[in-house]
Amino acid sequence: MNAIRTSVFVGVLLACVATLGWALNFIAPYVTGDYSLYDLMAVRFLEVGVLGVGGVILCRAQLKWLSPRQRWLAAALGAAGCLAYGVCISAGVMFGGPVLTPACVGMVPVLLALVGNARNKAVAWGRLAAPLACLTLGLLLSNISSLHQPALSAVSWLAGVFFSLSAVALWLGFSVINQKHLTTLPATATGLWTALMLVGAGGTALCLLPLLCAFNLLRLPTLGFGFAQAGALYAWSLIIALMSTVVGAWAWNAATRRLPMVLSGQLIALESLFATLLGLWFHGRGPSLMEATGLAAVLIGVVMAVRIILTGTKPAATRDTDGSAEDDPQHRLTCTHRDL
Repeated sequence: MNAIRTSVFVGVLLACVATLGWALNFIAPYVTGDYSLYDLMAVRFLEVGVLGVGGVILCRAQLKWLSPRQRWLAAALGAAGCLAYGVCISAGVMFGGPVLTPACVGMVPVLLALVGNARNKAVAWGRLAAPLACLTLGLLLSNISSLHQPALSAVSWLAGVFFSLSAVALWLGFSVINQKHLTTLPATATGLWTALMLVGAGGTALCLLPLLCAFNLLRLPTLGFGFAQAGALYAWSLIIALMSTVVGAWAWNAATRRLPMVLSGQLIALESLFATLLGLWFHGRGPSLMEATGLAAVLIGVVMAVRIILTGTKPAATRDTDGSAEDDPQHRLTCTHRDL
């Protein structure tokens, strides 16, 4: 039991690291300087691809554990869950402002909790009501200030909604598919799986470069590639690439193996929390009373979810009437605890 609890706590810590890294996706529109968002995203994901190639080389001994189909799947997940998700997040912030996109992404923990518990019931639905309600209320309170922001044009607002909801859809699909396949892989293949995701994101970005150039969306060719002109762009691209993509992907994959989806889904709420705090920092102000109350409610909801899952790891309280341990959280955690 102690080993299982330790596994859950480590998983929670890793999930916090991943969500903090992912929150850096939301600052991309604020750090481009004279360059465009396309420049930042192109440089970032090309760097990600290079890091991924390095990871594959370091983990080449693990290639025997993955079939060709699994390698392509990992690359496709990277293209969708890293590149496409990052682009949608940045575009949502650019078109809809700093509040709309975090608010939409804040729906992910609630949706994943419902999907996860429906697919593999870890706790009774009644026990999830309080943390889900707390999370939902907190996310609404922390983002309701958007009603008082200067009005956006209808086209810009619709574009922000489209990209924000696209990010939600991409993340839901990524989470479900990634968790399903991670639990079937040997623990030794986790590093390679993550590296292949990075290669997929970087390879897709490389394939898109001719299209970006054809539509004159990149400012690097005109403003200059030198460090004197683009040094800040390179630095921010590398920071976001390392933290949001590399560290975030590794930490989430490691956390996924240790946590049932119903808990990992709750912890994704921290991404919205961190994104809101970073957005406020870039705007040079602190949270209002309503925003602070909402952020506190999010944290309370996450803590409640963790305690409920930890309490639910008692086998005696969760076994089926026929004595089977198949749906026991302890059994699931033991079976999925194959990470590094």
